[in-house]
Amino acid sequence: MSRPPSRRSPAPQRSFPARLLTGVLQAGLVVGLMGLIALVIGVAISYAGLPDYDTLQRSPNGQSIEVRAADNSVLVSLGPSYGEWMPHEAIPDSMKNAIVAIEDKRFRMHPGVDPIGMSRSFVANMQSGRKGQGGSTITQQLARNLFLTSTKTFARKGREIILALALERKFSKDAILELYLNRAYFGGGAYGIDAASRKFFGHPATRLSTAEAAIIAGLVQAPSRYAPSANADAARRRARTVLAVMVNTGALSAAEAEAADPLSVPFVGQSRQAGARWFTDWVIGQLDELIDEPFAPLQVRTTLDPRLQAAAEAAIAAEAPKGSEGALLAVARDGSVKAMVGGRDYVRSNYNRAVTARRQPGSAFKLFVYAAAFEAGLTPEDVVEDKPITIGTWSPRNFNRRFLGPLTLRQACAQSTNTVAVALAAQVGFDAVADMARRFGITTPIDRRPAMALGASDVTLMELTQSYATVANNGTEARPFGITRVSTGDGAILYERDNESGRVVVAPVIAARLTQVMQAAVESGTGRAAQIGRPLAGKTGTTSSSKDGWFLGFTTSLTTGVWMGRDDARAVPGLGGGLAPARAFAQFMARAVGGTPPEALNTEIIGSDDPYLIEPDAEVYGLSPEDAPYQTEPYEVAPDPALDNPRLDSEWLERAVNQ
Repeated sequence: MSRPPSRRSPAPQRSFPARLLTGVLQAGLVVGLMGLIALVIGVAISYAGLPDYDTLQRSPNGQSIEVRAADNSVLVSLGPSYGEWMPHEAIPDSMKNAIVAIEDKRFRMHPGVDPIGMSRSFVANMQSGRKGQGGSTITQQLARNLFLTSTKTFARKGREIILALALERKFSKDAILELYLNRAYFGGGAYGIDAASRKFFGHPATRLSTAEAAIIAGLVQAPSRYAPSANADAARRRARTVLAVMVNTGALSAAEAEAADPLSVPFVGQSRQAGARWFTDWVIGQLDELIDEPFAPLQVRTTLDPRLQAAAEAAIAAEAPKGSEGALLAVARDGSVKAMVGGRDYVRSNYNRAVTARRQPGSAFKLFVYAAAFEAGLTPEDVVEDKPITIGTWSPRNFNRRFLGPLTLRQACAQSTNTVAVALAAQVGFDAVADMARRFGITTPIDRRPAMALGASDVTLMELTQSYATVANNGTEARPFGITRVSTGDGAILYERDNESGRVVVAPVIAARLTQVMQAAVESGTGRAAQIGRPLAGKTGTTSSSKDGWFLGFTTSLTTGVWMGRDDARAVPGLGGGLAPARAFAQFMARAVGGTPPEALNTEIIGSDDPYLIEPDAEVYGLSPEDAPYQTEPYEVAPDPALDNPRLDSEWLERAVNQ
């Protein structure tokens, strides 16, 4: 009898969660395997693309710029500063132990990435709810410093890990540590332990003590916060933490850590040329126009005189009214800038009021009115009458609300008489005055309505100082410049200024006449507070409601412009060009030219008898003989009277003004 076929018992059915878990594990294995393969491929590609060690050693990141004064002293060093390269065997053991202890305890054990450190960092950050700890090893930090940016993204972190693994495959631990200690940023512009040691302690890194090494090692976490140049106390406190960690890791004994007292470490005084930063910012901004070198370290030789710069800063600090700002610019006869102050405190405000700020110049703008008048044929001894004048619906008035009657142009300029200036501008033409300002180098918009004769248009201190320096230079342009030479760190010259003469702006005879009337302004007029006991010419300027005060003047060798006022253009009680600005000018100039023999100003009239003073090269001025007079309706210019009239002497004018 045949046996019936046997039946197999069905396999027990697994639950859905079990099947899901199995699927997830299988997928995870596949993804992990694929990730591992991708990681290996990525590391291999990165390994193949890594530069050799010599290339990494020779290629610092960023361009360093060192700006030097005329006497070759360093004004400012910007960008990375690298010291001598320190081979691994020359680096003190205390330095190597300190950096490993505080930054990467398992440096000698991991393959470039420390899973333990990353896990600890992840847990700590999750607990705190923010990214408070990093898990980067020394190798990862080196990869980031050499090849990546500091942006905190997962993509950057992934690339950092791949590069770190590749670096560990290509270089030894000692080589990686050597690269790191020579390339890490330690604050104050110092890259590498030798630069940091020289900057903060004044000696090379080969002489680092244990306490000094702990200070440097502690800077890596936050260079801007812990650097001795920023906060010496914070640097010492951080070093105590480093020493404690070194004791915990066995790198130091407790006794050695106690002996290495960071509180007893002296720091080298850091140079603080804050006042010169307005000048250095100005010249650095010009480098792109002069050279095309984006990588090599640069040395920039400038015209700044540190002695004059200190005097300029002291003058503004002493004389600028409380609550106001001040600016000063001093240029030599050739236009070389010797001092520049852009405000009262660069650290508080780096806005450069000597170069950038546009303010109304008040009567300092009358330079262009008198220049146009003299070019039209008038002379300092011609007489006009100070009397009421109305143009349209506008009636300008003098500061003292009085009229002085007949005045020579020399006396009118000395007393800064408004009605005479407006009358002269009307006579020669307001367009002629505006064109004269353009010729002298004023590039800001000029309002050509009658009030422009009294300085209703905004100008910069630099351009106005340039205009007065042009007069001092006998009518030849004296455009301000600050850079004389730019070279690379190894001495290759990239730019050197040519000592070429500037263009002729006005004829020497016009410059001489302008000097005459402005010398009178200092000797007997509104600029008397600027006197320094030697020949001097200059002009005051005060705007309505005392919002701006100006004084600009020159000796034979130096032209200086001073502005004072508030950034918000509010009135400054008692501010006038003949007061605080003139006093600051005098204080500065007395120090700047003191000790040199006084020289007479160039006021001698040597030139043509042509009443319009048109030279053969008149096209230099943009003129033609037909355009010379620029005359509109005449304004009662009387013939030259007897100059011994007692009513016209300076003593009478002084009494009249002060009544």
